[in-house]
Amino acid sequence: MTPVVEVRFKGNRKEYFTWPSEEPLALHDPVIVEVERGHDLGRVSALGPVAARKCGTACSGCSLAEAAATPPAPERHIVRRATTEDAALADRLHGEEEAVRHKVTERVKQHALPMKVSDAEWQWDRKKLTLYFTAEQRVDFRSLVRDLAGLFHTRIELRQIGARDEAKRLDGVGRCGRQFCCSSWLPELRPVSLSLAKDQHLSLNPSQISGGCGRLLCCLRYEHDFYVQTRKRFPKEGKVLRTAVGAERVLAVDIFRETVTLRVTDGDTRVVSLEKLKDEVARFASPPPLGLGDA
Repeated sequence: MTPVVEVRFKGNRKEYFTWPSEEPLALHDPVIVEVERGHDLGRVSALGPVAARKCGTACSGCSLAEAAATPPAPERHIVRRATTEDAALADRLHGEEEAVRHKVTERVKQHALPMKVSDAEWQWDRKKLTLYFTAEQRVDFRSLVRDLAGLFHTRIELRQIGARDEAKRLDGVGRCGRQFCCSSWLPELRPVSLSLAKDQHLSLNPSQISGGCGRLLCCLRYEHDFYVQTRKRFPKEGKVLRTAVGAERVLAVDIFRETVTLRVTDGDTRVVSLEKLKDEVARFASPPPLGLGDA
């Protein structure tokens, strides 16, 4: 079977190719690959079984993948390793892209189109210029494309992206002080709903649970299962338990410190560890004992 290789391009964009040569590739090697119209330069980001597995995940919605027991190999292949001159040309093109974006923004204003140009990306052989933009509604940019084709003398592709995709392309630092998850390790962007924040007992203030893209934090989704499973070990807030002190109501739980805040009927509160609370409930509750895992 021909090895599958994951290749990354600007803006965390990745595609999959085959490498027909027996000469091994290494991570971060620059390579020239086949694209729709011509050739592009990218860097190897995954090899072997890892790349094959990721390729199968990326095309899980493809009809070919659903019909086959194993995902089909990518149709395009890596043409050759990139030389030092190839990489230098790619760097020069990337250096021009910010100026290109400004020129496109000026033409957008002239055409009075309700869109924001986020990024520009040259294909390595300059046969295509891809422009990424965000917009609140559908935009008729046909006249703009003709204008830009005459300005840059190449094929123009305008691609509308969402706020999350824009953050993934442009990258940045999140409120946690680390690189955006969508730009560093998160394999796919999935919808995030407000119910996830409610399940985790977080503040529903948008400014506190939103990321740099202005949408709900991606970590609300991939941390959700941890919160749900961990809370099953704790009593539900508001539940009354019979302990060594008497009848106490659960005010709050801290799943990280593994403590429970309780209040007796006369208003006094105390904080007790989960293990100690379990022992008290087991000793002082009338049979059958009150469970702690009710949710």
